[in-house]
Amino acid sequence: MKIRFSPLKVPLGRRLQTAAVLQWIFSFLGLAQCCLAAFILLSLSAWWMVAFLYAGWLWLDRDTPNRGGRRCQWIQRWSVWEHFRDYFPVKLVKTVDLDPDKNYIFGFHPHGVLATGAFCNFCTESTGFSSLFPGLKSHLLMFPFWFRVPIFRDYIMCGGLVSSSKSGLSYLLSRPQGGNVAVIAVGGAPEALDARPGALMLQLRKRKGFIKLALRHGAQLVPVISFGENELFDQIRNPTGSPLRTLQDRLQSIMGIALPLINGRGVFQYSFGLLPHRKAILTVVGKPIPVATSPNPSSEDIDALHEVYLEHLSKLFERHKHQYGHKRSLLTHAQ
Repeated sequence: MKIRFSPLKVPLGRRLQTAAVLQWIFSFLGLAQCCLAAFILLSLSAWWMVAFLYAGWLWLDRDTPNRGGRRCQWIQRWSVWEHFRDYFPVKLVKTVDLDPDKNYIFGFHPHGVLATGAFCNFCTESTGFSSLFPGLKSHLLMFPFWFRVPIFRDYIMCGGLVSSSKSGLSYLLSRPQGGNVAVIAVGGAPEALDARPGALMLQLRKRKGFIKLALRHGAQLVPVISFGENELFDQIRNPTGSPLRTLQDRLQSIMGIALPLINGRGVFQYSFGLLPHRKAILTVVGKPIPVATSPNPSSEDIDALHEVYLEHLSKLFERHKHQYGHKRSLLTHAQ
């Protein structure tokens, strides 16, 4: 394989963009393990009392990820996120105003490999979420396991990440004053296994849990399409039924996270590595779907609203796909 090296003379701005994405990749793939190791080493050192006190804090603070988290605007406004945004670049598009007195579920599609657009748009202020949607606070839902990792949990909560547990979502949607946006990558980890350039396959047909909670709390549903999300990494072919896909599905069912075999680019060359390719991401927030409160929704109510959601999502995709160069229609399948 011929390696394509980056030129020696690269503008400082682009180097800063690469560094910003590099630290994010490390945060995503390695920071949790480092935080856990640091906590264990601290527990075994002369500073064990600090670890003991922090463990007590963890116990007292154990419900915070399920109760709206603990966001920090200072961290969300770090200038590093502006360099992160410009690397791709990422753009957030508003189609209609949203009432800040209501609560919303943003259905984010597709998940992609690392949900890059979801993080940039809804965990940082680099694309201007608060300016586009004044009075609303976005909360990106994340697998509950990560909120058990010492130190790491506190860092990710600063960005507005909260537990994707049923109680965590219900807490956000039940706030009577409104103003909460729960962002859900509906396809979840399994959808990452289908994320590759040129593909847009959504695992959505049987994903109805968020529909049920929207009905219970009367939260409005908002479809969100992130064009370019699947263009960031190449992935080894893993068609359904293949030995690799069978193994990946098995590991995902055990661990709760997907393990796609991806390839991107490196820091000083473009041929291989774990950095994403520089591909534009255009995240379009659609029109809200009004939802009447139904404390005990029937399966018919859930199915009916789910079909309405699919219709709105499809229309949003068709309306904006030409801006990104897509020619095919949205493809969903049941899983």
